[in-house]
Amino acid sequence: MQSPRRKPSRRRAGSHLPPHHDNHEAALLAIRAMLRGRTGYDAFPVSFRLIVLDTKLSVTRALQCLLANNVVSAPLWNSDKSAFAGMLTVLDIIHLIQYYYKISSVNYESVKTDVEKLRLDSLRDIEKELGVAQPALLSEHPNSSMFDAAKVLIQTHARRLPLLDKDTETGHEVIVSVLTQYRLLKFIAMNCPSEIQQLNHSLRKLKIGTYVSSSGISPFHPIATATLNTPVYDVVQMFSERSLSAVPIIDEDGIVVDMYETVDVLTLVRLGVYQNLDLTISEALKTRSPDFLGVVICTASDSLRTLLELIKKRRVHRLVVVEGEEEEKQGGKKGRLLGIITLSDVLRYIIGDVDIGEGIEAS
Repeated sequence: MQSPRRKPSRRRAGSHLPPHHDNHEAALLAIRAMLRGRTGYDAFPVSFRLIVLDTKLSVTRALQCLLANNVVSAPLWNSDKSAFAGMLTVLDIIHLIQYYYKISSVNYESVKTDVEKLRLDSLRDIEKELGVAQPALLSEHPNSSMFDAAKVLIQTHARRLPLLDKDTETGHEVIVSVLTQYRLLKFIAMNCPSEIQQLNHSLRKLKIGTYVSSSGISPFHPIATATLNTPVYDVVQMFSERSLSAVPIIDEDGIVVDMYETVDVLTLVRLGVYQNLDLTISEALKTRSPDFLGVVICTASDSLRTLLELIKKRRVHRLVVVEGEEEEKQGGKKGRLLGIITLSDVLRYIIGDVDIGEGIEAS
């Protein structure tokens, strides 16, 4: 008796996800592989403008340029050396305000004149006076892989990485574009939809972000916080000393009611009231730009997938983690500050445990 003939089996199409017992980990490996196969050029938008500031420009004119173009950072160019000279960021302006605020009580008019004459190439001298760390001249070539660019990007406090090329005729540096953490994460969200669907572990489990520690010296340690009655200068000190870009504003119960950001200080500078930093956060918020998008919150039980899908839909720079239903069941209170997640935290997690050196952004 003949045995029944077996039907030939059909080969299955291979998955683009690496074989792994955990779909989450496999998705991360696939995202990293994608980044290794793409260059900085791939992240360029179809149309964009690049603002570059000469270091001989006065700080006042440079700030006006930033505000007029609705940007908070720009590459600096040393025209004498025809070379990249770093980045002008909001934190540089914070240091400037902090420095002159200390001496403005002596002779405000003299200080005002000094500020108007101060050139961008003098900002590093002010940082030395304040004793704050000077930013490294980090950059990458636009032909470098996105993965390599991401490793460097994590190291920069500016959260922006200049992409530099060489002029073939003169050999001088050329600033081609600037890669931001937001643009890189949005690129991942746009180009890895199937992988992102696998990232369903909670933010709490993945330990993405900074969370309140019960063993801290303050109720919300190590997160810097303020109230509506906190003087602006106290928050400026936090920005400068801890290299922060935002501080949650909480009420007496720890409920998050707002966020004060470094860009809010720029508004004070534009209105010419930066010399009066004794005003409260509540008073300062009245001058806030109507373009403020509001505080973006999440809970620790939200997934990385949900976070990346949010980045895909809207411009996000950080998320405030608040207590949700899980914490409420344990005696907590909804809306109470639990942690804060920056784009640096998200990018650092996605890139993985790589040798990226020191200088990680604290905010």
